[in-house]
Formats: sequence, C-alpha cells, structure tokens
Amino acid sequence: MMREMSVEQKLSSNKFHVDEGFAHIEVDKDASRDDIVRLAKLCPAGLYALDDHDRLAFDYAGCLECGTCLVASKGVVVRSWDYPRGGMGVEFRLG
Repeated sequence: MMREMSVEQKLSSNKFHVDEGFAHIEVDKDASRDDIVRLAKLCPAGLYALDDHDRLAFDYAGCLECGTCLVASKGVVVRSWDYPRGGMGVEFRLG
C-alpha cells in the first residue's frame, strides 16, 4: 500500500541539473514590489521573493519549468524565459 505524500515531499525528490553557464530566466531586478509579490505568490517553486530592501531575490536553480512566471509577469519582471539547454533543468522523480 502506498502512503500519501505531500506536494512538498514530492517536490523535494526532484533532481535539478543546474546549468551555471546559461540562466534560462532573466529578470528585472528593479521591478516593482507589487509585481514581485504577484510572482512570489504564483511560483510553485517559490523562486521569487522580496529581500530586506523590498527588491527582487531570485534564483533560477530550482525552476520547475512550468512557465507560470512568464505568463504572470506580463513581460514586466521576467525579461526572457526559455527552457534549459538539453540535459539540464529539472528531473521529475515522482509524477
């Protein structure tokens, strides 16, 4: 019998192959507080946050490659978004 797993438990089993030479998401670090807060609420990986000075704190390394930030930012915070290069990015281990 399989035991139930939380979303957090499933996400923690993913493996990330970070491409240090290619940031597949480029962001505007000077975006408005409201725009950053919107992305912070919507990103399932929690990659967008405000630092102590109300500026964008972002790291693409844990990206789930879902594209939510691209759609939600409406071209304001996310300057460019692409999938990571072949063999890089997220490797989902549990459906």
